[in-house]
Amino acid sequence: MPKITSEELGTLPISKLLIKQSIPASIGVLVMSLNVLVDSIFVGNWIGPLAIAAISVVLPVTFFVAALGMAIGVGGASIISRALGANQLEKAKQTFGNQITLTVVVTISMAIVGLAFTDNLILAFGGKGEIFDFAKPFYTVVFYGVPFLALTMMGNIVIRSEGKPKYAMIAMIIPSISNLTLDYLFIYVFDWGMQGAAWATTISYFISFLYLIYIFRSNRSELRINTSHLKLETPILKEISSLGSVTLARQAMVSLVVLILNNILFGLGGEALVAVYAIIGRMLMFALFPVYGIAQGFLPIAGFNYGAKKFDRVKESIYTAIKYASVLGTIVYLGLFFFPTEVASLFLSSKEGLPANEVAINAYVLEHISTAMRWVFAATPIIALPLMGGAYFQAIGKAVPAMLLTLSRQGFFFIPLVFVLPYFFGEMGVWTSFAIADVLATIVTAWYLNREIKKDLQQ
Repeated sequence: MPKITSEELGTLPISKLLIKQSIPASIGVLVMSLNVLVDSIFVGNWIGPLAIAAISVVLPVTFFVAALGMAIGVGGASIISRALGANQLEKAKQTFGNQITLTVVVTISMAIVGLAFTDNLILAFGGKGEIFDFAKPFYTVVFYGVPFLALTMMGNIVIRSEGKPKYAMIAMIIPSISNLTLDYLFIYVFDWGMQGAAWATTISYFISFLYLIYIFRSNRSELRINTSHLKLETPILKEISSLGSVTLARQAMVSLVVLILNNILFGLGGEALVAVYAIIGRMLMFALFPVYGIAQGFLPIAGFNYGAKKFDRVKESIYTAIKYASVLGTIVYLGLFFFPTEVASLFLSSKEGLPANEVAINAYVLEHISTAMRWVFAATPIIALPLMGGAYFQAIGKAVPAMLLTLSRQGFFFIPLVFVLPYFFGEMGVWTSFAIADVLATIVTAWYLNREIKKDLQQ
């Protein structure tokens, strides 16, 4: 097979290039999100609604450690895209080697710490009452596989930074298909419960990890490294850490938000209200897949052309990405606005003989989900702008504005709102906090991004 190069990032028309990069990225995000969605449906129907709540409690903890791999991946990918744009292949290889070493060391260390404080972390993230017994076995098994999950996330992002989205898409499809297959075997056939769901997840990411090793060792990648590239270099580490800290901070903020929300919602409505948010959380990962796909497709385009000093192409990529993502975000919102109950019912078991408490939880979820879903997704048509704004500054290597814009929605706006509004409006205060925070973050990002484009992208 002939070697594929990254040169088309700087030559193809932006609209065509963005579609070519974004469709595989969107499909990858869709399949991965469907994996989480269907996994939750399987768990909800075969184990129960408390199992969905348990997964909602555990995933932010484990994914935070896995997000270390994503952070290292994004930080290094920005360097790699710009290095390839400037014809500095050796720098790109050295960066990738440093990413591998850093990911292995950091995630194994964090996994050890996470397993040492299992009970404390589960309780802190809202795994209280009956939820705890479901969450612990899932947490323990998944944490064993966190290093493979982190390496998979890191490698996936690096492949995309080379301008090879199809391989990145396959790397995301593999764990999704294998996870659903193993879910059926481990949960439905073998009746392993939450441990079965956890082993399905862990094994699936290990399989994807093996696929990525194959890709990077073949001529499909320009980043065929040797052992010398694995030696840590201080300047590269500093840049990876600086840019990667944006992604890490974003995931840390997501985990913090879940921690806060689960505790607030538990106080307002117990396990049932936590289950409502668990379903909404799954939809936040699934429904926005086309918007996230465009953001992922946009990153290497902006980074490569910025490194090549093709600033007109950088500006065009920003405007095109925002336009496409806004249209798709609007379509997503309309679907969820008109069919929230139908979506929620997919997660709930309708089989005969359910325990009385689970029947009560199902009824509560269906009663409360419509209002919650509509408010949480109310600003979806405009979230493209803050997403692309943060992605742009990461792509061009400007960590500080990327960090500030990334944290603005959840850190500067949402968390203060969700502490204040429920005091006055109860449960409704929680859901409206999402929409208000999205609007405020969009206004701030629009002003700052417009200022930086005028100042930084003038030839």
